[in-house]
Amino acid sequence: MSKIAESARIHPMAVVEDGATIGEGVKIGPFCHVGPHVVLHANVELLAHAVVTGRTVIGNGTRIFPMAVVGGDPQSVHHGGEETTLTVGANCTIREGVTMNTGTADFGGETIVGDNNLFLANSHVAHDCRVGNHVIMSNNVMLAGHVVIEDRVILGGGSAVHQFTRVGRHAFVGGLSAVSYDVIPYGMLNGNPGLLGGLNVVGMTRAGIDRAVIHRVRRAYKAIFEGTGSVRENAAAIREEYADCEQVVQILDFIAAESDRALSSPTRGQKG
Repeated sequence: MSKIAESARIHPMAVVEDGATIGEGVKIGPFCHVGPHVVLHANVELLAHAVVTGRTVIGNGTRIFPMAVVGGDPQSVHHGGEETTLTVGANCTIREGVTMNTGTADFGGETIVGDNNLFLANSHVAHDCRVGNHVIMSNNVMLAGHVVIEDRVILGGGSAVHQFTRVGRHAFVGGLSAVSYDVIPYGMLNGNPGLLGGLNVVGMTRAGIDRAVIHRVRRAYKAIFEGTGSVRENAAAIREEYADCEQVVQILDFIAAESDRALSSPTRGQKG
């Protein structure tokens, strides 16, 4: 039997399968479909024709718009029907036609989306992705499997992120960009192939980062990508100098971490 809170409002033309858990204040519009293993926490709203399926948990106050399909099976040839999960955090907005898939068994079986995110129409979160908080995915953005998107990233319309790629916090990816390699925190990437074009200074300013700090991060960026050694060697060489700058340390830690992908740079992938 479903667990449906008394204050929930479910349109008579919606389908809520037995076993679903529907929290206080939830609104489910006409022609919506909620699967038997779904949990909708308080004040979630499903507009007409939204589908939430699979072993999916939706956090408080998230709104899901028409024709979105949240919790569908992973689009992977390796998926054998295992019971994998999708967790979506609180206060997200999931617009028309958005798709989000559950994880795959070989990689832990979880797709995880944080809080306060905005997913514009027809964007896609594939299996085993990790999406942080306050992320904006513009129209038609595509995340392949196993992508990591850190907090406050903005992805421009039509951009695509290669599987296993990481995009660091506060990074900005321009519209129609192809993200084939990891993007450092606070980085700004544009083009196909995507090239690192400096720092997301506008985003840093909007986040309240002091101008003097931004100048330090810019000097560190120049030392990392224009130094005489490799990027990793240059990053390691400046760690002590910038140990007191949180933003630079985040970049250095990101570069030092193990990854399946190389780092985006001002030249990587450039023809000629």
